[in-house]
Amino acid sequence: MEAYSPIILLFILFFLDIPIAFALIASSLYYFLFINNIMSTNLIVQNMVSSLESFPLLAVPFFIMAGSIMNYSGISNNLLNMASVLTRPLKGGLAQVNVLLSAFMGGISGSANADAAMQSKILVPQMVKRGFSPQFSAAVTAASSCVSPIIPPGTNLIIYSLLANVSVSKMFIAGYTPGILITIALMYTVYLIALKRGYEAEGDKMASAKEIWEQFTKSIWALSIPFGIILGLRVGIFTPTEAGGMAVLFCLFIGFFIYKELKIHHLPEIIQDTAIGTGSVMLLIVGAKIFGYYLTLEQIPHMITVALLEFTSSPLIFLFMMNILLLIVCMFIEGGAALIILGPLLIPAANQLGIDPIHFGVVIIINIMIGGITPPFGSMMFTTCSIVGVEIGDFITEIIPFLITLLIVLFIFTVFPPISTFLPYLLG
Repeated sequence: MEAYSPIILLFILFFLDIPIAFALIASSLYYFLFINNIMSTNLIVQNMVSSLESFPLLAVPFFIMAGSIMNYSGISNNLLNMASVLTRPLKGGLAQVNVLLSAFMGGISGSANADAAMQSKILVPQMVKRGFSPQFSAAVTAASSCVSPIIPPGTNLIIYSLLANVSVSKMFIAGYTPGILITIALMYTVYLIALKRGYEAEGDKMASAKEIWEQFTKSIWALSIPFGIILGLRVGIFTPTEAGGMAVLFCLFIGFFIYKELKIHHLPEIIQDTAIGTGSVMLLIVGAKIFGYYLTLEQIPHMITVALLEFTSSPLIFLFMMNILLLIVCMFIEGGAALIILGPLLIPAANQLGIDPIHFGVVIIINIMIGGITPPFGSMMFTTCSIVGVEIGDFITEIIPFLITLLIVLFIFTVFPPISTFLPYLLG
């Protein structure tokens, strides 16, 4: 029982509201200092530091910086205008714009919380002015932000690739199918709610070809970023890490010379945003690495794998069990942390059952994004409610239809693996 005490301590610290990264590090140090103290303290620290010596991890700060630049450079405004033109005749008006904008944003920022925060500040006030309730506006914003980390270059795609030893490029390509299907499903859900509540479209008829073309020519620079990343990866021009650097350079070029909204005085704020975002992710990875080392020494992943394989030999039943586990865990733990903690425990069992790692990764990431909007501790739920000023109880009432939609999409991707794997293996 002593071997499991760090896991118990981890959850005690978490429920005491200790940040998950510090809870992971403290639990691991407790094990290495008081239970298995054979290893030198210097080796423990060296192990923690070496966990960040990974070339693919350099992509994380690059893509975080690209997302920050986007907010100052006029890219997000042009994406908003493009989404508005395309959704003009659809019932739901700005709620439809909200969902489509998240899909556009996903190809640049890849951060659900960043997307939720930006749209809560920029789009939700406009939605409220147009007659949408604050509760519904917050729910749409939180639900649509689930799309951002699924469409490349989401940081969770990179982290899963490292955990499962899978090609980052293939995971990037795999993210497009669920991202597009979730966008369509959420837009249809908005349409059904709009019919029931009488939310009207932004216009009586679709924008003319001339209007769409004019806005497209203005937004083409912003829209080309995700396609440029995937094209460059596909033809081998650059690695995923180098793609992050290219995204930063391209966003700077667009902001300074095309839209001309990015100014020199914005750079310190961009660097600060990048440092804070990168620091939180990297500290979490350090904590997970040393905690994973403890799990490996005690052979806990192996025991869990054996237990799961004894319980079922069916890949489908295993996936459904994993879905239930992740949905429950992600109600309490932030998605990225859940991925880093549970990934090393579940991936070996999935490999033993012959589950395709690309398919498995897509299912895991959809799960943790759904967890981000579920009570009691969903991170996107808290982000939108705090900015919009909505009570959690009112938010929960409005989020239920979107949760049902996302669970249906999760079921489809769980049951039909080729939907996840077709594009990566076709283009990879």
